[in-house]
Amino acid sequence: MAGDTGHGQALRFTVLGPVRAWRGDEALHTGSPQQRALLAALLLRGGRTATAPELVDALWGEEPPHAALAALRTYASRLRKAFGQDADALVSEAGGYAIRVPDGGLDADEAERLAADAEKSRASGDRYRARDLMNQALALWDGEPLAGLSGPYADTQRTRLEEWQLTLLETRLDLDLEVGGHAEAVSELTALTAAYPLRERLRELLMLALYRSGRQAEALAVYADTRRLLADELGVDPCPELSELQQRILNADTELNVHPTGDRPSLCPTFIRPAQLPATVPDFTGRASFVQELGDQLATAEGSVMAVSAVAGIGGVGKTTLAVHVAHAARHHFPDGQLYVDLQGAGPVVAEPEAVLGSFLRALGIPDSAIPDGMEERAALFRSTLDGRRVLTLLDNARDAAQVRPLLPGNEGCAALVTSRVRMVDLAGAHLVDLDVMSPEEALVLFTRIVGSERVSAERDAAMDVVAACGFLPLAIRIAASRLAARRTWTVSVLARKLADERRRLDELRAGDLAVKATFELGYGQLEPGQARAFRLLGLADGPDISLAAAAAVLDLGLDDTEELLESLVDTSLLESAAPGRYRFHDLVRLYARACAERDEQPPAERDAAMSRLLDFYLATAAGVYVLERPGDQLLAHLTPTTHPGLTFTDRAAAGDWLFAEAGCLLACVRQHATATGDTLRRAVDLLLAAKDLAESGADSRQYEQAASALLAAAKEAGDTRAEGRARTVLTHVLNWSGQFDRADEQARLALLLGRAHEDPVPCCYAANNRGITAIYQHRHEDAEAYIGQALNAFRADGNRPGEASALSNLSRVYLDSGRVQAAVRLAEQALGIYREVNVSWRLANGLYAYGLALTRAGRYEEARARLAEALTVFRENRQRLWEGMTLFRTAELYLTAGKPAQGATHAEQALVQLRGIGGEWRRGNVLTVLGRCLEQLGQSGRAHACWTEALAIYEALGSSEAAEVRTLLVPVAAA
Repeated sequence: MAGDTGHGQALRFTVLGPVRAWRGDEALHTGSPQQRALLAALLLRGGRTATAPELVDALWGEEPPHAALAALRTYASRLRKAFGQDADALVSEAGGYAIRVPDGGLDADEAERLAADAEKSRASGDRYRARDLMNQALALWDGEPLAGLSGPYADTQRTRLEEWQLTLLETRLDLDLEVGGHAEAVSELTALTAAYPLRERLRELLMLALYRSGRQAEALAVYADTRRLLADELGVDPCPELSELQQRILNADTELNVHPTGDRPSLCPTFIRPAQLPATVPDFTGRASFVQELGDQLATAEGSVMAVSAVAGIGGVGKTTLAVHVAHAARHHFPDGQLYVDLQGAGPVVAEPEAVLGSFLRALGIPDSAIPDGMEERAALFRSTLDGRRVLTLLDNARDAAQVRPLLPGNEGCAALVTSRVRMVDLAGAHLVDLDVMSPEEALVLFTRIVGSERVSAERDAAMDVVAACGFLPLAIRIAASRLAARRTWTVSVLARKLADERRRLDELRAGDLAVKATFELGYGQLEPGQARAFRLLGLADGPDISLAAAAAVLDLGLDDTEELLESLVDTSLLESAAPGRYRFHDLVRLYARACAERDEQPPAERDAAMSRLLDFYLATAAGVYVLERPGDQLLAHLTPTTHPGLTFTDRAAAGDWLFAEAGCLLACVRQHATATGDTLRRAVDLLLAAKDLAESGADSRQYEQAASALLAAAKEAGDTRAEGRARTVLTHVLNWSGQFDRADEQARLALLLGRAHEDPVPCCYAANNRGITAIYQHRHEDAEAYIGQALNAFRADGNRPGEASALSNLSRVYLDSGRVQAAVRLAEQALGIYREVNVSWRLANGLYAYGLALTRAGRYEEARARLAEALTVFRENRQRLWEGMTLFRTAELYLTAGKPAQGATHAEQALVQLRGIGGEWRRGNVLTVLGRCLEQLGQSGRAHACWTEALAIYEALGSSEAAEVRTLLVPVAAA
């Protein structure tokens, strides 16, 4: 067949860019521009024959050369020769020519097919697949269509293809907004409206995207700018659709909110269907009436209201088991997914609703960059994301209704199932279920399913005594039955006698506690000595769970021995396997394990020794990660020595993964030692120093700051001024990143005083450097130069090359701000050279960032752009979201300075997305100011005014000096 060699190497052609021909992966030579113009004219006729006069007119218009027909024949002949064995693809007929293209052989045809499929998917309600298909279609464009070709036909077709591309792009952006991608769409729409200022559909989409991103003032400003532009340029008013949208925004029309529907493809990179329910137990027993009642209640979520059910009962009564079982049974009612969280309501530190909402949003596919700061904003985004979806949320182990309320979906079609030890009478609209202990018959069935009917049937009365001694509590029954199942030589009567003895020994306890504690005593009392020790010591550690390696440190055993012990505890139901290599306690069991440790651990100092080994493990591992990412940094030499080893990494990516995966447990370990003194307190402070990347990433900044504040209070209480100096150094770092500059400066001042008193290089180096950074932010150039000079001398005296590079980078900033541009460039080059010399990991991007700033001020824009682009890539690869956002901001500044406001606005919008919820309001104000400057240069003065107004409000609230500059920007706008 024409166009196919018979070996799968079909001809294929491109016109959505340069006109090219390929056979398989082999590019064919298609000749001169006129020859390629002939090829394009034939390809774009869909296989129809073009006559010679039509082709002459297409190539040369009204002034063809004298030998035009001969030239046509020559071009056709050369094309056949280029096609080789597929020469018959170009046919001569009826005095003209045609090209027979195989299916899928022309990019324009493929784009048309994909666009048609996208429209079908959209019509059927699958907007996510439609968006994916539209993206595939747009990806076929490769720059300017028919690039490099001239002639009337090429010009006409180029215009048509460009208009088609814009139309598809508008459709894709519309789909982005329909599925909740409004925050990410703003930057692209900002660039497009700058490139096509009179295209009203793009303006309409931008208004909607801004409105859905919570930027109502900017959305209305887009309309004002558009109305003024259309009047000035065309003498017309905005189209009715644009005017209607403006009015709906003014009215805060709720129908403008995102309404995502349709199935989400499992491989979709942005939107996913969560399936977070824990596994249901295979031996679930009884509770038939409750299963029916809750199942019926959840089924009502398919109607017009959100269903909320709250299950209350004492610990161990089986609330979670029942809720998980019901949730699994109801999954078909919630095809868009199921969310789960343990709210840790019975523990000392409950899960914060804000953090839970963040994890839910990430599970729903919202990128970190689009997750706002603050509980109310996150709750609003959570509800918007679930609008039009049917999702079940299981909120397990809640403390009270106040913890639950922000986590409720609030949307029809969704449901929430809550478990708690308190009856949530103040949870409005909730269907309340009070779960009591099992009936004797249900309890006996559960016991039998675990132990086996053969053993129970022979001793039914003894079995009934056992479940009665367990208070008919499912947790107690499960533990007792697991113990009997593991003891094949025991009879049920033996178990009953042992349990009765324990109950008598604990007769001072309340009935509910009595049953649980007695069961725990039975299970614990039958453990081997090694198992019992592991049970006691692991219960001492805070944190949501514990890794195998951390558990090995607590127990001071090898990994294999530790795993064997932990798995044996899992078999007894005294420990749960949270995931491969991770373990956790039921909260009641953890409390009991701690009580056993207080009572039985001999000598008592072993409890402290176990927690000391865990602290050593985290500190040694975090220090190794720190040094791996910063070769030559001397911090490790100044950390408090550890006696227990940590993990060792050779791969930087694996090291970083460990740090972020263990953040919750690591910070819990720090907080747990906030009442310690001496060497232990110092190691806890040093752990925060070694894990400082957690403060910069944004995801764990708040918990990091809380831990640092707790350690500072402990150091002051203990009178340990050396630990106090380091704790203040840690706080300086995190406060700088959150934009709390006055507090950061005061902490750094005190840290330096304490550091000098102890001749401690840690505060002398790092606190001085951070104080200089604070002074840069506050435009105190002389102070900044003095502090950074102190830091530079301290780093050099300590032989700390990465620290020296950091100080040089910061000093470069000071020189830039004081007008010494060339000297600043040299300092940045020197710093970058050191970073390269010591082979730091992602910290090299800090040097590239500083160098890019200096090159921007020096007017070397292309070099600056390249360095900032390098930094951006490194930051993205290493999950440094805050640095990513700041690099985008600096790139926006570069483009603004270089006279390219459209690119500047695009990067500023991207920076706003990345910095959402991190970096503090001051940095947001800076980005808004630059965005406003870019928009003003693009003629969008109304939207610029909206950006500056928001920035001014931020600066005035913070008392920042930048407020004066923004006021001057607003004056001309107001006067106009």
